[in-house]
Amino acid sequence: MYETYTTVIGTVISQPRRRQTAAGEDVFSFRMACNSRRLDKRNGEWVDGPTLYLTVSCWRKLIDGVVSVVAKGRPVIAHGQIKTNEYVADNGERRADLEMTATTVGLDLSRCEVTYVGATTRGGPGQSVTEPPEVVTQPVGYTDEAAA
Repeated sequence: MYETYTTVIGTVISQPRRRQTAAGEDVFSFRMACNSRRLDKRNGEWVDGPTLYLTVSCWRKLIDGVVSVVAKGRPVIAHGQIKTNEYVADNGERRADLEMTATTVGLDLSRCEVTYVGATTRGGPGQSVTEPPEVVTQPVGYTDEAAA
């Protein structure tokens, strides 16, 4: 089966929700909207195009990272597998929705500023990084066999 992965940049439009599936697995989900804009060359003004709406679902380890960052109104970038989710609404009407199973979610830094707090910093979990991490460099062509 073909899997479609994509990256969507937009805004969180719903209050994120954490729940458990019937199998007892945690899932964190939210709705997002991606608005397109284009420059109308005739009058030189920006005009709104169609809006893409989708539900983003986060699973396993990803939940730990997004639960404290994703909130309604925040600009986000989500990457993952996208599919059509078909269901029957409460009124009996058949509907379809786009759903993304995210592999990565982050804030859109072109539309906000953040302070990074690492999960494993020198000061311990959850403490701000105040100095750059140590960088280990190796000369080009270095292999473990060459060191032996």
